Parts: sequence; structure tokens; C-alpha cells
Amino acid sequence: MIQALIVDDEPMHVEGLARHVQWESLGYAQPLTAMSGEAALAILRERRIDVLVTDVSMPGINGIELAARCKKANPGIQVLMVSGYDEFEFVQEAIEVGARGYVLKPIKVAEIEGKLAAFRASLEKMRRIEAETTELQAKVSGSLDVVKERFIHDLIEGAVESETVASWTRLLELPDLQEGVRLVLFSSDRLLVEGTDARSRVMRGAAFFKAVSVSLSDICSVIIAKLGPEEVLTVHINPASEDKARLEKQISFIQDVMLEQHGLSITVGISQTCPKWSDVPLAYRRMKFMMARARLLERGLVLYENQLDDNDFQNQRVSEEYIPEIIHMLGEAKQADKALEYASNVFALLETGQSLSYLQAFALGLLSELSRKPTRPEALNAEMNVSVMQQILDCSQASQVRQLALRYLAQYATASRNEQATQQHHLIQAICEYIYEHLHENVTVKQLAEMNHINASYLSVLFKKETGQTISDYIQEVRINRAKELLHNPTVRVYEVAEKVGFQTAAYFAYLFKKITGQTPQEYRNYH
Repeated sequence: MIQALIVDDEPMHVEGLARHVQWESLGYAQPLTAMSGEAALAILRERRIDVLVTDVSMPGINGIELAARCKKANPGIQVLMVSGYDEFEFVQEAIEVGARGYVLKPIKVAEIEGKLAAFRASLEKMRRIEAETTELQAKVSGSLDVVKERFIHDLIEGAVESETVASWTRLLELPDLQEGVRLVLFSSDRLLVEGTDARSRVMRGAAFFKAVSVSLSDICSVIIAKLGPEEVLTVHINPASEDKARLEKQISFIQDVMLEQHGLSITVGISQTCPKWSDVPLAYRRMKFMMARARLLERGLVLYENQLDDNDFQNQRVSEEYIPEIIHMLGEAKQADKALEYASNVFALLETGQSLSYLQAFALGLLSELSRKPTRPEALNAEMNVSVMQQILDCSQASQVRQLALRYLAQYATASRNEQATQQHHLIQAICEYIYEHLHENVTVKQLAEMNHINASYLSVLFKKETGQTISDYIQEVRINRAKELLHNPTVRVYEVAEKVGFQTAAYFAYLFKKITGQTPQEYRNYH
């Protein structure tokens, strides 16, 4: 049963709700009651409460403060606010602290029951989600195959770092890495028979994974994962010579089974032994590249990583990985330093094994891509780009090319940061001025974002970074400060002050003013 708590400083209101609402038929236990916020908090410390029904205006701890404390202690609690104030601001305040419903006095039983029924539906869904999540977690924890598959996915994506290897090793009970890791990638090529509908593809994918896992089940320290309907990857830990031979003998069996039973040819890539876990992502990418190139001529091959043309792979990484990644990171102010470190590592990698002209071509290609970006900093004009490119062409040593390119990238990152910071500063200043000039209006974050053609969430982040405050807190502070100025003029009535600073009612203005300053508007005026 759902447990509700009614809080109101008026005994008749509490008794009326407890007596006239059909609690049992709504799926609720008989509600608990309290006559103050303090008494309600005492009950909440002792009992689990699912639904809080509270009056807004109470002495001591009012309903809004009570709701805020309850939501902090129990985020799932459903809060229904009851008030005699027919005012938008109190509704807004209630929503901000987490209230899910708001009704006005005099209370209508049917309206209360409608809200309680909706709360019950929400609570039932939340409990179902919690139960199913717990059940799923239990299944995942109990399924070693699922955990192994997650490990391999993270491994090839580079998400398994030196700090997390130990925890994965304990979880999967993996042996210590002494002889390294060897990858064997099985990838389907093309169908040689009919059957491209969804059901056929699912069945083939399941048969593909089963063929690999059953065939290799008797080989020690092999983890197998399905990367997709057309790829299965095996990770062989500490592969002994005899185990390598046994695994390779099974490859032709797997290829034959898939071809005969499902009309599917399979290309297989076998990596060299990786000494460290951190070497696996690169080995996987090398195999993918090697297998894609080989498929252009023939399908159903067994390929070894030592057959890969390193120059071809390096060229592909330069054009499809290195340059795009450097440009992407330079485009984000927070990653500028990381971009320079990454670029430095790329140059160091290319310097070993590549000619001076190759390194020059890489540097020129990188600068050329940066110069074509529509968002490039104005400080780096075309003349400067041409000058740096010419200096790179004049270099006689690889180290000179690296120094020139990295110096340009550092200038690019600094210019981008400065330009972006200046633009953001001007934007936030303009927004602050607009807020001050339109205090009498109900200015929203969405409205400000649309006016400036940016995402509302992004604007909120920028504003907080520039001012140290959220937009709503800033608006509230400006309103209260402007109200203080106006209250010094005795000819302006309090309700007029409220209107001038954007409050729809004097009641909510008085409530918020006292909440922030500790004085009512009239007390503040009298004191000053």
C-alpha cells in the first residue's frame, strides 16, 4: 500500500482530507497527519512516506521548504502542494523544489483524488523500473558471457586503462598477462544464397557466434565476443604454441560450416601477440584495415597481421584518424592542450620510419585543413598560413618541421580560445543588459537562447561560467537589488515595486524578498 502524509496547520483541513478522500480504493493506506513542518520531518525520519500532501503557508517551516527537504532525503517522493494563493509564482517555486501537483483552496475532493491516482501510477512505474533494473543487474552479474563481451568492447575501444585492468582481471578471473594477447577476428563477407530479411540475418548472426564459440570452447584462456551481426572477436590470453596451432586448425572448420550451412564466406584476421592490454586497440584497427583491403580482391581468406603493408596503414591513419582528430580537439577549447600533446605524439611516431618529405606533407595537409575551417581564428590570416607553409617546405630536418607545426597549432589554439572567450563575454554582457532592461517581463532561458540562436543548455553553461550564477539566480538577484533601490523612494508603493521588477503579485514578491533579505519589503523600507 502507498503511504501518504498530510501536513497543514489547520486541523479542519487535515481532518477533511483524511476523512473524505477514498484512500483505500485509491490503493493508499490510511494517511499519517502532522500539524507543522517540524512534526512532519519527525515522522519522515521514522517512516517511509511515498506521497506528501502539504499546505504552502505554515508558520515555521513552510510547505515549500518542507517539500525541498523531503525531496532531498527521498528523491522519489511525490509532493502535492495545497495553497490559498492563486498565483503563478508559488506554483513555480513549488515546481522548482520538486512538487508534482498543485491544488488551490477551497479543496475539491475529486481533484485531490485525481492527483493521488496519478501519483499511484507514477509510483507503480518507478517501483517496476527499480525491480526490473535489479533483476537485470542480477542477470548481468550472473552471466559471465555478457561481462566478457563488455570487456572486449571496452578493450578494442581503448576504454580499458591501466587503472581498470586489475578490476577486470579480478571480475573475469583472468590469468596474469605473461605471454601477451593475440586477437583473431572473424568477419562475414557476403551472402552466396538468398535470405536478406531480418529474421534470416538474426539467425545467421546467432549461428555465426555459436560456430566460433563451440569450435574454440576447448582452448584455454580464450574470450569470445560478438561485435555485431557480422563480426566475432576472440581474445587469446597467454597463447601457447600448441594452443595457437589448435585454434588455427579450427578456423577452416568454422569457415566451412558457415559456407555450407548458411552460404556465408568468412574472412579471418590474426594479430601478432600484443605484449600489453593497451596494444589491443591498435592491433584491432590494423586487422580491420588489412581485411578490408584484402576483400577488394578475394573473400574467405585467412590473413596475418605481419602481411599488412605498414605504409598503407600509416597513410590511412594520417588521413582518416590523425588529422581529423587533431582538428576536432582544436575545435573544443577544453581539449586544446590535449590536441597539442596528441599532435606531438603523432609527429614523434611519424619521425620514426618516415621520410622528411612525408612529414612535410603531413604538416602541410594538417595546416591546409585548418585554414579551410570556416571557424578559424581571424588572428591567423592567409598570409601567416602561407608563410608557415613555406617555412615547413624549407626545413632540412624532421625536428624543424615538428617544431614549426606545433608552434602554429599552439598559436591556433590560443587564438581560438581568446576569440571564443571574447565572443562569450560580449554575449553574456548583452544578455545581462537585456535582463536588466526587461525586468518587468517574465524572461526565460529558452527565450534568451532563441534570441541569440544558441542551445538553451549551452547558454546556461556559458552564463554560469562567466558570472558564477545560473540565469534564474541572476534574474532573481537583479530583481531584488532593483526592488531595494525602488523601496528607498517612499512615493512608490510596494505593489508598484513588485510590478516594476517583474513579479505578478505583491504576495509572492513579499514572500521571496523576505526569504532572501530576512525582511519584508515594508520592514526594509522602514529600516532604510
